[in-house]
Amino acid sequence: HVHTALLFGIQLGAAIYPWEEVSGYDENMNTIRTYQVCNVFDNNQNNWVRTKYIRRRGAQRIHVEIKFSVRDCSSIPSVPGSCKETFNLYYYETDSDTANKVSPAWMENPWIKVDTIAADESFSQVDLGSRVMKINREVRSFGPVSRQGFYLAFQDYGSCMSLIAVRVFYRKCPRVVENGAVFPETLSGAESTSLVAARGVCVPNGEEVDVPIKLYCNGDGEWMVPIGRCMCKAGHEAVENGTVCRACGSGFFKPSQGDHQCLQCPINSRITNEGATNCVCRNGYYRTDSDPPLMPCTTIPSAPQSVISIVNETSLRLEWSAPRDGGGREDVVYNIICKSCGGGRGGCTRCGDNVQFVPRQLGLTETRVHISDLLAHTQYTFEIQAVNGVSDQSPYSPQYSSVKITTNQAAPSAVSIMHQVSRTPDSITLSWSQPDQPNGLILDYELQYYEKSMAEWNSSVVRSQTNTAVIRGLKPGAIYVFQVRARTVAGFGRFSGKMFFQTMTEEYKSSFQEKLPLIIGSAAAGMVFIIAVVVFVIVCNRRSSERPESEFTDKLQHYTSGHRMKIYIDPFTYEDPNEAVREFAKEIDTSCVKIEQVIGAGEFGEVCSGNLRLPGKREILVAIKTLKVGYTERQRRDFLSEASIMGQFDHPNIIHLEGVVTKSAPVMIITEFMENGSLDSFLRQNDGQFTVIQLVGMLRGIAAGMKYLNDMNYVHRDLAARNILVNSNLVCKVSDFGLSRFLEDDTSDPTYTSALGGKIPIRWTAPEAIQYRKFTSSSDGWSYGIVMWEVMSYGERPYWDMSNQDVINAIEQDYRLPPPMDCPSALHQLMLDCWQKDRNNRPKFSQIVNNLDKMIRNPNSLKATTPLSSSVHLPLLDRSTPDFSSFSTVDEWLDAIKMGQYKENFANEEFTSFDVVSQMTMEDIIRVGVTLVGHQKKILNSVQSMRAQMNQITSVEV
Repeated sequence: HVHTALLFGIQLGAAIYPWEEVSGYDENMNTIRTYQVCNVFDNNQNNWVRTKYIRRRGAQRIHVEIKFSVRDCSSIPSVPGSCKETFNLYYYETDSDTANKVSPAWMENPWIKVDTIAADESFSQVDLGSRVMKINREVRSFGPVSRQGFYLAFQDYGSCMSLIAVRVFYRKCPRVVENGAVFPETLSGAESTSLVAARGVCVPNGEEVDVPIKLYCNGDGEWMVPIGRCMCKAGHEAVENGTVCRACGSGFFKPSQGDHQCLQCPINSRITNEGATNCVCRNGYYRTDSDPPLMPCTTIPSAPQSVISIVNETSLRLEWSAPRDGGGREDVVYNIICKSCGGGRGGCTRCGDNVQFVPRQLGLTETRVHISDLLAHTQYTFEIQAVNGVSDQSPYSPQYSSVKITTNQAAPSAVSIMHQVSRTPDSITLSWSQPDQPNGLILDYELQYYEKSMAEWNSSVVRSQTNTAVIRGLKPGAIYVFQVRARTVAGFGRFSGKMFFQTMTEEYKSSFQEKLPLIIGSAAAGMVFIIAVVVFVIVCNRRSSERPESEFTDKLQHYTSGHRMKIYIDPFTYEDPNEAVREFAKEIDTSCVKIEQVIGAGEFGEVCSGNLRLPGKREILVAIKTLKVGYTERQRRDFLSEASIMGQFDHPNIIHLEGVVTKSAPVMIITEFMENGSLDSFLRQNDGQFTVIQLVGMLRGIAAGMKYLNDMNYVHRDLAARNILVNSNLVCKVSDFGLSRFLEDDTSDPTYTSALGGKIPIRWTAPEAIQYRKFTSSSDGWSYGIVMWEVMSYGERPYWDMSNQDVINAIEQDYRLPPPMDCPSALHQLMLDCWQKDRNNRPKFSQIVNNLDKMIRNPNSLKATTPLSSSVHLPLLDRSTPDFSSFSTVDEWLDAIKMGQYKENFANEEFTSFDVVSQMTMEDIIRVGVTLVGHQKKILNSVQSMRAQMNQITSVEV
């Protein structure tokens, strides 16, 4: 160990006789001066000698090393029984050198005894004759000491001894550089077992890894193992054994804090200054946000090569080879641009949405695509673009190869719409639309039908020159299957999807005339019916080859005359819910799924992130919900019901189901992975960091997803920011389907409160849904208004700390949430529209999407915000701008607006009264130390409200 000592010879300040100073020899025969006493023949000896005043110099524990010799009492002739071979060591603390011959008194108390000291070796008469003394060394310590200095005293009470030397010292730990931090010289503690903490300071350009960084000095003046450490910050590397952090030189960079050395810039990049944390790409080269810093900068790919086209009537197969140069990247994908070039109509125009691309039009990973539903006898130009991860950063358009083709004569496309006009016990009248692509003049239609209980080969056929037909000779109350196809000179087109219609029973025959107006009224709603059935026919047509017709139709919810069919199919209408899972969710082999880490807990088990690699496809990141061990059959059914629901949806703002694992343990639901998690927590973590347009863009995505669900006749019932997921591109997607519908009464989540026998998220639910369990698209619209408020307040809890009963009572009294801070008036008005008491007055989701689109196209409409109320009284339960007069201190006010972490900052800058706080500006708030933009706005808004309230009160008093 290392220590510093204060050395003192025998510099004694005072003594009681018979101590005397004499010369002698040490063990090496060197001449020394000693203080000695040897008055052993007198009884009751009390001989004292005292040092001069010794200053403490900050030490808390003092160490004393004594060199002395003692004569053996047995070697003294005629020695009396009072002879001793020990002596006592004392100390006395004082703030000044005031000792004299009588003060302090020569006795224990005021002197403090340290120890009685005995010799390990004593000398005899023989040693005395040779004038060689046997010298003893003893070390004693005492403490804690706190005065400016002290005296030492030695008491002899009947020995024959000599004091040869006294060394007085304290221990300290020296200045040292450890773990990248400098620790100052530190004195040891008051006790031998004391540990004194020293706070380290990082070397220049170093940063703490663990806070605080400490090193402890023990009682022996030795440093213990350090706690925490400093590392060189980004752009700097450790040299000279970690004692210096040196900036990275030319051509080198260091992207993060750590002990690692500077790295050489990757290809096609350079640095702009020393101490670089990244290397910037050279002109024409780029790097994506997800590319690691060591990855070379890359560029856009060249055009695809060797394009081959194969035309088959109105379908086309395109194949091509990869670009000669991928730009240095492996993530090259392809986009197909379709242009229709009709003769004599000028230039080419983009193809309509009716053209189908398989597997898709954009983001193709394979070098082939199948295109269908083109127009017959039409010229087309197809551009095959090659793009990669940096194409969107380049100012140049993607490189492409093009091909021109002309389609052939083709039969008409399938009839997509068929509906019932009327029915009797023995006949059904049907009508249908013309094919989307007639590909020529329609000559006639062929209608095929058979009784549902019979085999398909036993079908009958009716021809019609128009798009209507009356089918007679049917059985009363029987269900029939109908298909229709169109014919041109090129032949018959494909049959439409199978549709199911039922004749009237005999008992309804007498009342048929009464029901006829209702049937006609239903036919008048044909446009609505047509839209619904289009989607249903597509779904039905796609699945008809996978399951028997009778089995499928058993699950089909159909209506009698005048009612439109549901598109969304409730999985709980299946006799066997497992059949719904097989119908709507893809089974995935468990070997394709790799769970990486647990990221949360769901109602039925853990939620994990992981990877999914399907045969022939690239590995993708996914979220995995697992069913906990020991589940009941009912829990398994309810767990998989979400997959049965989610599997029916396909929309960019609805969470996408990848598939399920049901044939091995654990049972899993696998969905796309949303990097930013739930919307409410994401907003709270990024308070005030987004523009209004970005927030409106998020709201538009949620509304688009809800419009799609509404069109599918699905009611969500639990729309809230916690059930919206956000990906890395800030795209919001609706999630959490079906679970809230089946919540048990023992649900522990306080968000869901019992109401009429079930659990309901009171703060997000429309009044009629709370009171009458009336869940509709309109009640989802009310919930959407609450989601808007959550988004604009960055995840604030709706109705703050009000109880659920208080919320119900307040809404009954027509209270509505006030606008969040800086919320545009147009957005708050849309919220209020969603919160109309009469559900028929609330906007449809299609109207909400249109309104938000208008705001995005006209950003000036979002600049007007709702002004502060000019009334002395605040709105009912308006907790966003609390009445400052209800608080006695500024600290209470800060707690009320949830800014209590800045109490000390306000106090340090002397903002301790409401008069002073009410005059604060944004500069004052920044000076106080509020750095988060969201917190700055929140405090400024409350200060402005306080100022307005004070002015109003003053006006009232005047």
